[in-house]
Amino acid sequence: MARYIDEILQPGERVLYSTNAHWIFYFPAILAWIVALALFVASRRSDIYSIMIVCLFGAGLVALAALFWTLKGWFHRFSTETDVTNLRVVHKTGFIKRRTFEMALDKVESVDVNQTILGRILNYGDVTINGVGEGRETIRTIASPLAFRSSITTR
Repeated sequence: MARYIDEILQPGERVLYSTNAHWIFYFPAILAWIVALALFVASRRSDIYSIMIVCLFGAGLVALAALFWTLKGWFHRFSTETDVTNLRVVHKTGFIKRRTFEMALDKVESVDVNQTILGRILNYGDVTINGVGEGRETIRTIASPLAFRSSITTR
């Protein structure tokens, strides 16, 4: 399947920068996989049958939740695209129900970056694009938000 940006490029338009949702979307799944593994190890180390069964059951439930969160995070990253071309900013989310945001670069008034402490450490954050007569759009939890902002503001 082709990327959305490749389908909508105009003649003479080229992609200058692409980014995606940050891997932090996998964080709940990572924690759940660790808990499931710990419960499984605890079940193997237990000599008491009832505790072993409870730990195995708990490990199975947590592993199912971890699998769900892994697939949910993967699908979010797979179905989200954020690109800057030489003419516009394009942001697309969704697979079947698609939501797109496009703004011409000459209509961009300012680009604001909001990062938490963890966001600064792991290099992710929210970017708000303010347009002249175009409104405001916030793109949440993208990787490398400062590089993304620079690709928009450097012309």
